[in-house]
Amino acid sequence: MSNVTVCVRFRPLSSKEKRDLGDNICIQSMDSETFIIKDEKEEGFTFSFDKVFYEESNQADVYEFLVLPIVRDTVNSINGTIITYGQTGAGKTYSMEGPNILESDEKKKGILPRVVDGLFACIKTSADPTKYTVKLSMVEIYMEKVRDLFDLSKDNIQIKESKTQGIVLSGATEVIYFLPLSDTAEALQSLSSGIANRAIGETQMNMASSRSHCVYMFTLNQESISEKRVKSGKLILVDLAGSEKVEKTGAEGRVLEEAKTINKSLSALGNVINALTCGSPAKANHIPYRDSKLTRMLQDALGGNSRTALLCCCSPSPSNASESLSTLRFGARAKHIKTSPLVIKVSEEKCSKKNGDASGTRDESFEKILEKMSERLNDEDIKLLEELFIQAGLFVDPDSEEDLESAIQDVVQQTISSLMKAVEELRSTVEMLQRENNAMKGRLAVAERCDALPGKNADFLQKIFGFLSSFIPGM
Repeated sequence: MSNVTVCVRFRPLSSKEKRDLGDNICIQSMDSETFIIKDEKEEGFTFSFDKVFYEESNQADVYEFLVLPIVRDTVNSINGTIITYGQTGAGKTYSMEGPNILESDEKKKGILPRVVDGLFACIKTSADPTKYTVKLSMVEIYMEKVRDLFDLSKDNIQIKESKTQGIVLSGATEVIYFLPLSDTAEALQSLSSGIANRAIGETQMNMASSRSHCVYMFTLNQESISEKRVKSGKLILVDLAGSEKVEKTGAEGRVLEEAKTINKSLSALGNVINALTCGSPAKANHIPYRDSKLTRMLQDALGGNSRTALLCCCSPSPSNASESLSTLRFGARAKHIKTSPLVIKVSEEKCSKKNGDASGTRDESFEKILEKMSERLNDEDIKLLEELFIQAGLFVDPDSEEDLESAIQDVVQQTISSLMKAVEELRSTVEMLQRENNAMKGRLAVAERCDALPGKNADFLQKIFGFLSSFIPGM
C-alpha cells in the first residue's frame, strides 16, 4: 500500500492581484514541505505536503519531483495517474501544458510535453529485446459527457470497467506509436490538435478558462521476445477544470451552466475522497464513484491499481485565500488515500486468447442472453441481469441502490442498442429472402410455361429465360 503523493504549487501574483492588493501574499514559507496560510480573518493554518513549489519554482522542478518517478513506473508496467487540482486561474493548465504544447523553450514546457519526452526516452534507452507500443487517447468531460478530442463526432463515450484493464473508455480514438520508430514530434502534434478542440471560455478570472476536465491517456504495451510475455502500463494525466465562485468569475448564461456542472463534479470528487479516508468501515462500504463521470474515470487512480500524484495549484493572493484554503484541505485529505499499484503481466497465450477466442465467446454468450431475454422474462431475470453486468464489464455493490440503478441503466442501454442492431440485421435478412423468393417464383412460373410447350421449343425457351434471369431480378 502507498499513499497518494501530494504537492502544492503557488503561482506568481497576477497583474490584477497586484493592482488590487499590491505585493501582499497570504502564505509564509517554513521550508520545502511546510507553510502557513492566513484566511480573510488573518487566522493562520499550517500545512505540510510532500513538496511545496513556491512562486519562484520552475516547470522542471515539478516534473522531476512529482512526475518523473511515475513515468519510470509506467515503463515498468505500473499504472500511474497525475492530477492537477485548484480554483480557476490557479495555474493548473499552465503546469500541465505550459504556454503551448509545442513550446520549444525548455524552461516553459509543462508536464505533458515532458511526459512524452521522458516516456519515449526511457523506452529508447532500454537494453531489453522488447517491442514497445504506445497508444494515446485524449478526452474531455464536458457538461457530464465524455467527448473524444481526437474525433469530435464521438461526443458521448461510455466508461466501462474490465477485470484486467480496469476503467476503460469504450470506443475512444487511440493514436498508436511504434517505438523506436516513432518520435516525440508526432505525439506532440497529435496532442496539439486535441487541445485545440477543448472547450474553453472567458471569465473575469481567466481569459481562457477550461470549461471541461481534460484527460490524457498513455497505454504502454511491452512484448518481451525472450520471455514470451506481454506487460502493460497505463499513464493518465488529468487537468481538472477549476472550481468557481460565480460572484468572482461573473459567469452567466452558458458559462454559468458550465460552472455549475464543474463544481458539481468536483464536489463528487470531494465526496469520494472523504469516503476513502473517513476511517469508518461502516461508511467505507460504498464509495460513490458513479456520482459523476469524473469520479468514475478516476476510480482506479483513487482506490485501485495505480500510483497517484496530486498537484494542488493555488494563488498566493489574500483575495483568493478562501479558495486556496479549500484546495489545500482537499489535498490534505487526499494525502491519506491508500493505493495498491501492481505490475500486470499477461502470457502470450492468454493475450492471444483475450484478443481472439475470448471476444468470440463473449459475443456468443451475449447473444444467448439476449435471445433468452427476448423469449421470456421470468424468475431467471435477476440471473440474466447479473450475467449482463459481467458481460458489460460492470462491477457493482449489490447493497448500493445508486450502483445498481446506474449499472442497470448502462446494461439496458447496451441491450437496447444490441437488440436494435439485431432487428436491423433481421430486417436485412428478411428483405434478402423476399427478393430470393420472388426470383424463385418467377423462375418457377417460367419453367411451368416452358413445360407446356412441345419438345425442342421448351428446351430453347428455358435456356433463354435462364440467361435473362441472370440480368433481370425476379424473372
